[in-house]
Amino acid sequence: METQHDHSQHLCVVSSPLMLRPMTENDLGTVIEIEHAAYPFPWTMGMFRDCLRIGYCCRVLEESKRGGDLVGYGIISIGGGEAQLLNLCIRKERRNQGIARRLLADLIDTAKERDADSMFLEVRPSNHAARELYQHMGFNEVGIRPAYYPVKKGGKKGSEDALILALAL
Repeated sequence: METQHDHSQHLCVVSSPLMLRPMTENDLGTVIEIEHAAYPFPWTMGMFRDCLRIGYCCRVLEESKRGGDLVGYGIISIGGGEAQLLNLCIRKERRNQGIARRLLADLIDTAKERDADSMFLEVRPSNHAARELYQHMGFNEVGIRPAYYPVKKGGKKGSEDALILALAL
């Protein structure tokens, strides 16, 4: 892994004030709506509930105005000196505004506060926007998980490898 990366430079001003807070059961309906709009193979309600029950670090970003609409969420697990980014998603109409950078920077800071010295994640090679974000935030490719993600190709089920990325904290 490379040397530590200063994430403060990645914070940005977005068009309206956003508030970061812990995810709750009450958020899950909207979280599922965002998840299903973003991914062809989305997480289930049970997966999100399990993350909350287990005590993973689950965060949501919401508008501090406009009725508190959720714009995105992120989930990390932390243990044994490592953090794993499990899910990071921004509402489609709010992408490309620096919101994912802000959320990821907060999750990285949280991992550091909880004594993690590295963060890992898996990403689809075909997810160019996410790969660009992670590279910008200092993540480096450290491996590949063959046939990790499900895909549909011409009506047939297949798979796509996952790139394993790591960040020294």
